[in-house]
Amino acid sequence: MAPTSPSRLLRAGQSGLCRRCGNRIDFYQRTDHRPIALHPAEMVTTRVPDSCRWHLSGGIAYPHGDGSAWCRIPHAVLCPGRAPVARIGIHLEAVRRELALRTRRLLDTGGLAAPTSDAPAVAAEASGPGCAVVQMLLSRYLADSPLEDIRCVAQTRHRHRCTHPVLAPAGPAGAWVLLATGPRCGQLALPDASMAVYDLSHLPYSEQARWRAQRCPGHAAAPGAADLAQPGWQVFDPLLHAAHIRTRLPQPPASRPKNE
Repeated sequence: MAPTSPSRLLRAGQSGLCRRCGNRIDFYQRTDHRPIALHPAEMVTTRVPDSCRWHLSGGIAYPHGDGSAWCRIPHAVLCPGRAPVARIGIHLEAVRRELALRTRRLLDTGGLAAPTSDAPAVAAEASGPGCAVVQMLLSRYLADSPLEDIRCVAQTRHRHRCTHPVLAPAGPAGAWVLLATGPRCGQLALPDASMAVYDLSHLPYSEQARWRAQRCPGHAAAPGAADLAQPGWQVFDPLLHAAHIRTRLPQPPASRPKNE
């Protein structure tokens, strides 16, 4: 971490809860800058299949062992809310059963919503249904939530995460437009279709940079404030994120009658 960096997140994993099973996961960045959800505890290397071994170096997750007796394992391998993605031994099956028991307790106590479908998700682990696609800085990004719920990642003076949205009610706004669903470089051509994108490309560079940093206007004007979470953007891939493609523009909220 650079001595002058205000962020505390460059070498620390960010904890969260799996949306499928409710168990704790740790997010780390891979070498391609995409996040990966790892099981929070280290595992004995000999009990983990070679293809499932990960290790951390300098806060970055690498998809292989580092020669030590311990390694990390992706949460997807152990998650009881999805079908097994790899063959595991009796020791990892025992861990999976422990997570399944905790998931059942969460379901029984109302701490976790019951899953509505067993279909595998095509989006990344950090993404959920209804996530917005935003055009900014000459690139297209997928948010980790609907547009109105994208929250500032900066730390307040009370050491809590800022509660203000990135979408400023009184500031310059983007516009929902229909843009072509084009492939990324090197991908096969997709069917000719349009998708709903929140376009910020007509706004000044500083405003687009504020969105990319995922900060509210107040914290964008205070660059010395530390980040308390990582921005939730992913580079949008029309093949990996096909579930988030919307072919219709969002409908504006209906106006209420004047006599109400």
